[in-house]
Amino acid sequence: MRLLLVGCTGFVGRELVPQLLAAKHQLILVSRKAASGFDQERQAGQLEWLQINPADPNSWLDGPLLTALAQVEGVVNLAGEPIAEQRWTAAHCQKLESSRLDTTRALVKAMSQLKTPPRVLLNASAVGYYGTSPDGYFTEKSPCGQDFLAHLCERWEAAAAAKPSATRLVVVRIGIVLGPDGGALGKMLPVFRLGIGGPVGSGLQWMSWIHRTDLCQLIEKALKERAWSGVVNGVAPEPVPMASFAEVLGKTLGRPSLLPVPGPLLKILLGDGARVVLEGQQVVSERLAGLGFRFKYPDLCQALSAATMPTPH
Repeated sequence: MRLLLVGCTGFVGRELVPQLLAAKHQLILVSRKAASGFDQERQAGQLEWLQINPADPNSWLDGPLLTALAQVEGVVNLAGEPIAEQRWTAAHCQKLESSRLDTTRALVKAMSQLKTPPRVLLNASAVGYYGTSPDGYFTEKSPCGQDFLAHLCERWEAAAAAKPSATRLVVVRIGIVLGPDGGALGKMLPVFRLGIGGPVGSGLQWMSWIHRTDLCQLIEKALKERAWSGVVNGVAPEPVPMASFAEVLGKTLGRPSLLPVPGPLLKILLGDGARVVLEGQQVVSERLAGLGFRFKYPDLCQALSAATMPTPH
C-alpha cells in the first residue's frame, strides 16, 4: 500500500516505519522534523519525507501535503504531544489538545476535499478514553470517562469520525507502550538498573500495556484487512497492577524493586498529569481475538524480556 504517516517519527514510529518498509509499503512521512535516516529507502523512492507542520490547517489546503494525500491508499495518524511527561499547565493542556485535534480535523477536512479519498484511516486514541479507576473493568463497549484526558480522547475520536464515508476508520485506543528507547518503560529502566526502582504511587493502580512490536503489527494488520473498523483497544490480554509490573521488571533485570516512587513527589513533577500514572485503568480488548490478531508478547514476562534487551544498532 501507499501510506501517509502523520506523527510517526517518535517512539512508536521508530519501529513502525522500518516494519512497514520491510513489508514493501510505499511511505510518505509528514513531520515538523527535518528528514533523518532512511537514506537508502528515500533514494530508492520507497519513502518520501515532507517537513511540514501537520497541526497547521493551512498546510493541508494546497501544495505537497494535499498532493501526497491524494496519492495514498491509507493514512496512519499518531500525532499528539506525550501525555504524562510535563505538568498539566494551561499552556501544556492546550498543546495536548491542539496537537491531536487540530491535526486530525485538518487531515479529515483535506480528505473530504478529494474526489477519491484514502481507503482507510487509522487514527490513534488512548485508553485514557475510559477515565481512571481503581477497580473498573473496561472494554471497547465501555462509556467515556469524565476527566480531562477522557474528554480529549472523545473529541479526538469525533474528529476522526468526520472522515469521508468511503474511508474505513479504525481507532486504536492505545495503552502503555513498552519499548526500551522511550515511553514509560524507557524512563523506568535506568532507575531499575541502578537497583533503586519500585512501583509508582500505591502500586495498586492498573497498567494496561502493549509491547511496541505488537502495536506495530496491529496497525499494519488493521490497514490491510477490511474486517477491521471502528474502535479497537490496543492492549495486551493481561493488564497488571503497578506493583506486579515493577516486580516483574525487577526480576527481568535481576535488580530489586522495593523502593516506591511517592505519589506526592510525582504530583509535584507532573501536576494533574500524575493522575495518568497514579490512577490508571484496567482495559482489555473484546475484539482482537475475533479479528484474528495474535500477540507476539501476550505475557508481561515475555514482553519485558524483549523490551529490555539492548537495541541493535
